[in-house]
Amino acid sequence: MSSLLDTLFSVRDRTIVVTGGYGQIGSALVCAFIEAGANVAVLEPKVTPLKTDNAFGACASSPRLAVISADVTKRASLVDAQIELIERFGVPHGLINNAALDSPPDSPPEETGPFELYPEDSWDRVMDVNVKGVFLCCQVFGAAMAKAGRGSIVNVSSIYGAVSPDQSLYEYRRARGETFFKPVAYAASKSALYNLTRYLAVYWGARNVRANTVTFAGVFNHQDPEFLDRYEQKIPLRRKSERSDLKGMALPTDYVGPVAYLLADASGYMTGADLCVDGGFQAH
Repeated sequence: MSSLLDTLFSVRDRTIVVTGGYGQIGSALVCAFIEAGANVAVLEPKVTPLKTDNAFGACASSPRLAVISADVTKRASLVDAQIELIERFGVPHGLINNAALDSPPDSPPEETGPFELYPEDSWDRVMDVNVKGVFLCCQVFGAAMAKAGRGSIVNVSSIYGAVSPDQSLYEYRRARGETFFKPVAYAASKSALYNLTRYLAVYWGARNVRANTVTFAGVFNHQDPEFLDRYEQKIPLRRKSERSDLKGMALPTDYVGPVAYLLADASGYMTGADLCVDGGFQAH
């Protein structure tokens, strides 16, 4: 017999939509939910068997996984994806809006230069995916959940949506002659998700659809050692680990539990809220 905790945290046989599932965080979420017995539909603009195998490994062949070609910035594409999803698994129980664009450290100099020169087309491209894409996915899949009278939306934000990027973290790059600033568009786009989420929590509350954000800090991805040394000083949490190279960064597995909590019945009275997973970044 299952315990109360087993029941509260179970996602077995629920259908969960994940955008950005091929990415580092997304793939960890997808595999964890499949292993927990959920049906997972991954939305990706360019689907190939090789990408699927590389992202999900042994989970790629699971009958509980459906990888569907869809562009989150095009409503018609999402409507088509939902038709395919419902035929396969039924109306979704959860939506994880994880797809996002950022400017990585090796971006062209026009994207990582001074704010005054940040390109307009870069702003539009980031906003199109990070804000419009979330809005459209909520419209399409949230509406289906509202019609069914249940569901949970998890919008993935970032520490840089909650606070301004600390440009001093990148001073080492400027000291060696580079012109580098953490760009504005990613931070602005992630900040927009907080009020979109609160709007949906109020709008669909009577239909038993919950909407919450989860705010993540840095995920380890073999960043520049100088950056990691500086970043570590921003994180109060010190964990015993054989991985000395983590330097205060998180692994994708650190985010599986919080997202699962927001999708499960354990968070059934939680909506319009933000779950901050940042190692204490905002605590000082």
